[in-house]
Formats: sequence, C-alpha cells, structure tokens
Amino acid sequence: MIAAGLYLTTTNGFKLLHGYTLFSFQEMKKEKVPETKPVPAEKKEKTVIEQSFANGEKIGDLVIPKINAVLPIYHGTDEDELQKGVGHFAGSVLPGEDDNSVLSGHRDTIFRRLGEVGKGDRLMIKAVYGTFTYQVKKVRIVDADDRTVIVPKPRATLTVSTCYPFDFIGSAPERYVLVADLLERKNSGT
Repeated sequence: MIAAGLYLTTTNGFKLLHGYTLFSFQEMKKEKVPETKPVPAEKKEKTVIEQSFANGEKIGDLVIPKINAVLPIYHGTDEDELQKGVGHFAGSVLPGEDDNSVLSGHRDTIFRRLGEVGKGDRLMIKAVYGTFTYQVKKVRIVDADDRTVIVPKPRATLTVSTCYPFDFIGSAPERYVLVADLLERKNSGT
C-alpha cells in the first residue's frame, strides 16, 4: 500500500512539475498581439493548406494573449504529443483552413489557466505556413465522450479542449471547450 502510494505520488508529482515548468517557461515568453479586424465575408474563399505533418512534428505555436501564453502545437493527440504541448487532432484540418481545426491539451500542464479564457478573447496560431487570428465565440462544457467538438464546420473554426473541472483529481468527467472563428489569415509568403 505504501509502495502504491509512493508510486502515484511521484508520477503525479513529476507530471505536475513538468506542467509547471512548461507553463512557467511560456509565462516568460509574453507576447503582445496586434489588433485585427474580421475578414469581410466577400473576401473569404475556400482555403486549403498544402502542407502535411507527421505525428509528433511541431506545427507552430498557440498564442493566448489573455493569459500571456505561447504554447507549442504538435501534430497528433497521443500522450507523446500531449506531454510536449498542445496536440492537433489529426482527423481535423490544419489551423487556418476552412473547417474545424481541433486542438487539445492536458488541464494540469499546458492548459492550467485555460479556464480564464472565454467569449471574446483572441487566440492566435503562428504556424510554419502562416499566422491565423481567431476570436472565441462560445465556451462549452461537455461530457468526456461528446464527439460534437470534432464535427466539420462551414467556416474556419478553431476548437480548443481540455479536461474539466480544472481542479478535479483523476480522469475528469467533462471537457472545457473554446470555439473560435477565424478573424485574420496571413499565409507565409503573402
């Protein structure tokens, strides 16, 4: 019983320390995000990004001005990717494309302060292929097995999710979900 307690304490302690270190490092990389205006409807055209990534490959960074965070995004949502940063759900489009791009992360590491982000806040993706600014239009709390967060969308949408409640110990029963619409698209080389 003591051995099991020590094992659980040290593995969870390591995870907590790892998340705190990642978050502290990101806190030092504070970045000011310029003001942007929504893309007029008549200028929007179907966007498909001609880029592909292998699982574990870095796509770019998720910038969250509200909490002064710059978080690395990796392709895939396996534990290997989620230990390094934010995971991009491989079954969704890349950030910046027209449809639903889904990002996930652990609530007790990389998304420790995601609960402070809400409707009207900005999210920016600085990918290797361009920079994309989104604005949160909706915050949802859904069951852990709710798959509506990964369904296709008619426009460029960014869906960011993490386990909820934030202070829950063990496997959380719900998900905290931010749904954001694309405001500005700057492809690299344009």
